[in-house]
Amino acid sequence: MRSTTQSQHDLSRRSLLRAGALAGAAAGSSWLTGCGSSGGGRTTIRFLQNKPEVIGYFRGLVDDFNASQSEIRVIHDSTPTPLVPQFVRGTPPDLACYNYNLESSNFVAKGELADLGGLPEAGRIDDNVQDLVAQYAQYRSQTSVLPYAIAASGVIYNKDLFDEAGVAVPTTWSELLKACRAFRARDIVPIRQTYKETWTLSQGLFDYVSGSALDVADFYDRLKALGPDAGPRAKVSFSREFRDAAEKMIELLDHTNRDAPSQSYADGNAAFAKGRTAMYLQGPWAVGEIAKIDPKLRLGSFALPATEDPADTKVRVNLDLALWIPNASSKRDAAEVFLRHIMKPAVMDTYNAENLTWSSTKNAPAVSDQRVAGLQPYVDAARFYQGAGTYLPTAIPIGNYLQELVLSRNAGAFLTRLDNDWARYAQRNL
Repeated sequence: MRSTTQSQHDLSRRSLLRAGALAGAAAGSSWLTGCGSSGGGRTTIRFLQNKPEVIGYFRGLVDDFNASQSEIRVIHDSTPTPLVPQFVRGTPPDLACYNYNLESSNFVAKGELADLGGLPEAGRIDDNVQDLVAQYAQYRSQTSVLPYAIAASGVIYNKDLFDEAGVAVPTTWSELLKACRAFRARDIVPIRQTYKETWTLSQGLFDYVSGSALDVADFYDRLKALGPDAGPRAKVSFSREFRDAAEKMIELLDHTNRDAPSQSYADGNAAFAKGRTAMYLQGPWAVGEIAKIDPKLRLGSFALPATEDPADTKVRVNLDLALWIPNASSKRDAAEVFLRHIMKPAVMDTYNAENLTWSSTKNAPAVSDQRVAGLQPYVDAARFYQGAGTYLPTAIPIGNYLQELVLSRNAGAFLTRLDNDWARYAQRNL
């Protein structure tokens, strides 16, 4: 996700964070005393954070922290190095601020991460957000991961086109289709989609429709409980419970740009920025990219409705960044000091404001950017879900199957394939 306002906030942000670092160093002197390395030198820790769009932000945090005290030296590791080999070699980072997904949850499941539940910062995390961690994996009753930022994804829409067509933000499935027909009548592309890259299909079409049509987390809990008995004819299956969602995905294809199969994510951003597309199934990271092309475009976001009951509508979220400390780190005390620094409200709130994400903490400030503010009520009410595609292991290439679905429009074959693949996965792993 690109920061849309970072350059204009750099001076004020760095001034704020430098002051915060100095204050934090003084207040945390008792912590720092126990972190010194032998010989009176600084304790050096490796901090892994390699999300490209925000490397500059965290580099500034590290520089300010290092300059504020003389006990701990943080090395910012922004290299895109795979994590598994680091754990295998016994050389994982001392602290990571990393996207939390199914892959990284494996370290939780195996008990590789330290229990952070005793930190005061853990008590500040919103319970509904912390639950997102456990939906992928849980180790005993530990708090192995502290969510840092939530990315909420909805339908990006062109406010001017909606106003000109007299179309209100849809709150039901039928209203969404009615809006699509209204835009088609005005020779406006109703929904911009891109199929060339598989992630855009999984994150958008698949996750959005299924997320508001059913309880995704509950489905996967029940599916996993079947163990090796899973399959197309099982009492819990994709064929049984995703049928309606899959058919609605196909229905939306009639309201999509014809060149979608050949369009990449970048192509979609550029096309939407031209102002002749009403809606775009993308997350907040696309907002900044669109603004680079046309900063005057008036954008908003809403959660995609997939039923006739507005109460069913939810917004897709992912833990954009989360903090964890490996058990293998010999410098946990020092790592916790820096963790506590970057979890200060001023630091977290600044990050989230600049990157169109939500804070993971209780009573966090509402987003102020009107381009994503339409999703705030869903976040406040915890009416959110992690996408159905994010629960699937890499052995099940959901993106490739979705590319086939949008071309064949055969929902039955798509769902049966998912069931068969899951059955094979379950027999080996569950």
